[in-house]
Amino acid sequence: MYSLLQNGTFKAKGSYKDVIPNKTSTLKMIQTDNKNTLKIGMAQISPVWLNKQKTIDKIKTYIKKAADDNCELLVFGEALLPGYPFWISLTDGAKFNSTTQKEIHAHYVKNSIQIEAGELDEICALAKENSMAMYLGIMERAKNRGGHSIYCSLVYIDANGDIKSVHRKLQPTYDERLTWAPGDGNGLRVHDLKDFCVGGLNCWENWMPLSRTALYGMGENLHIAVWPGSDYNTLDITRFIARESRSFVVSVSSLMKVEDFPADTPHLQEILKNAPDTMANGGSCIAGPDGEWIIPPVIDKEGLITSTIDFNRVLEERQNFDPVGHYSRPDVTKLTVNRERQSIIDIID
Repeated sequence: MYSLLQNGTFKAKGSYKDVIPNKTSTLKMIQTDNKNTLKIGMAQISPVWLNKQKTIDKIKTYIKKAADDNCELLVFGEALLPGYPFWISLTDGAKFNSTTQKEIHAHYVKNSIQIEAGELDEICALAKENSMAMYLGIMERAKNRGGHSIYCSLVYIDANGDIKSVHRKLQPTYDERLTWAPGDGNGLRVHDLKDFCVGGLNCWENWMPLSRTALYGMGENLHIAVWPGSDYNTLDITRFIARESRSFVVSVSSLMKVEDFPADTPHLQEILKNAPDTMANGGSCIAGPDGEWIIPPVIDKEGLITSTIDFNRVLEERQNFDPVGHYSRPDVTKLTVNRERQSIIDIID
């Protein structure tokens, strides 16, 4: 259960029994001063769609909200900066050499993020100022791939304001392939955060067993799953990954309604002609290492959703199952991970 506060944040309230009747929970009361605990903020917000600077400004506002609420890790949804390519399925996106598709795509690329140019510097500075780690979903205009194709990237910024990994989505899904390029394994990394080991994947990558396993094998026990926004996606898999990995799983989604399309969007009337009122309804949620809800999916509400988690719960649930430890057989099955950053050229000077 959750409640909306006047400052636009959500607070979890009640217990598992309030959320799932007739189920007994082993969740213990969390002591916020315990060194094992971590306060997480989920920013379930809409972008200022395809407007890079205005979306950055909105992100900065929510960083400040999370800082005021003493969050130690803040997570934003997939492709939030500057937004998900909803137009493709609404405007005959597969039509070859379409002027409409070319012009919207060009607008999208121009509003995507080039990290090397310092376009995340303001966000990194706020992370450092508030000693807060973050996962942020961006559209990356990758300089090492020429700077013209874009990648759905999940960026991890540590509490010192340093970018520690940029994970380019391995396999864009369905119509995403008409505007996003496929990534590589360079960003398959985990990061120490207090007693936790945190890693993350984009959207349907979370359905890829070997990608999940790669993170498990690196020691992940807090899994971040980012989505463009739908409880259809988050409802089942969040609890499944938690139960499979015996880790905390945080699914964070964005929002998008018809009124969120800016008036200066190229070919706006054509996009709106077939657009439903709601394209992304949120569904952000958290499951514990036993696979039960800590916060069930939050629908159609914009704001900051917070919860404090306790690392000891991971160790308790790993007692009977550890997918890469005592319940693995590396002598029989083993995974190879290529983390080389892919580029079309190697320059030797």
